Amino acid sequence: MNIDLTPENLLIQLGYPVNDATLAQMERIIGNTKGFEKFAKHLLTLNDEVKRYSGIVGLSNSKDYLKVKTDSKTPEEIEAFREIVQRWSEKYKIALQKVEGKETYYILGQE
Repeated sequence: MNIDLTPENLLIQLGYPVNDATLAQMERIIGNTKGFEKFAKHLLTLNDEVKRYSGIVGLSNSKDYLKVKTDSKTPEEIEAFREIVQRWSEKYKIALQKVEGKETYYILGQE
């Protein structure tokens, strides 16, 4: 099954409401993220994988990038989350920026 990854569909798949503000933010993110269209479909798989470790792929409140983060406090879950994110970024050649002091990474785009 192929999903047309429009900004609206991405918002829905990531669990966000579709409204003027979220659509505008998603459009800015897409425009700001190098090579977005080349790896966008793989964001949904990443989101499914990190959910097992209290993680999400979501909209950033402070930057025009998607972020992947976990709220887990369990060291084993945090380590598994990190491994999934690292493996995903290496496989699709995605640059990430770690947020200092948090288990959060901004998805900057293809390297």
